[in-house]
Amino acid sequence: MPHLFREARDLADDVRRVFEELERQSVSRGVSGECVPAIDVLETPDAIEIVLDLPGVRADAVRILIKGSVVLIVGEKAPAACPSRDASFHLVERGFGRFARVVRLAGPFDASRAEAVLRDGELRLVLPRIEDRRGREIPVPIKSLDQVS
Repeated sequence: MPHLFREARDLADDVRRVFEELERQSVSRGVSGECVPAIDVLETPDAIEIVLDLPGVRADAVRILIKGSVVLIVGEKAPAACPSRDASFHLVERGFGRFARVVRLAGPFDASRAEAVLRDGELRLVLPRIEDRRGREIPVPIKSLDQVS
């Protein structure tokens, strides 16, 4: 049980550090706000895929951290440039600012072979599956060191 608490505390520390770094960067650029990008999690025979809608977000503005069965995707979406200083908005629906999405996955995957691609405003993270060996019977041969007379 203490292992689960340590894992949760470590993840919380990682999230805090990432947000502190994003905060330092956004203060220097004058960006504030929050957004919640839409996310899909799908399972194929070969992989688990996580897909986020991130239109207008650069790859260097996104970080992905994997710890145990938890995937953390954090980043920042800059506000759209306004064409004129004299413009006034009548409706604003597009979110901007910092975001974080956490996904806890149930099946085993190989984080060391994970691949992420950001193309056309869509971030696709592919986590290749590995065989789950838990609960599987594994026979263990026994060597006899007894001497028979």
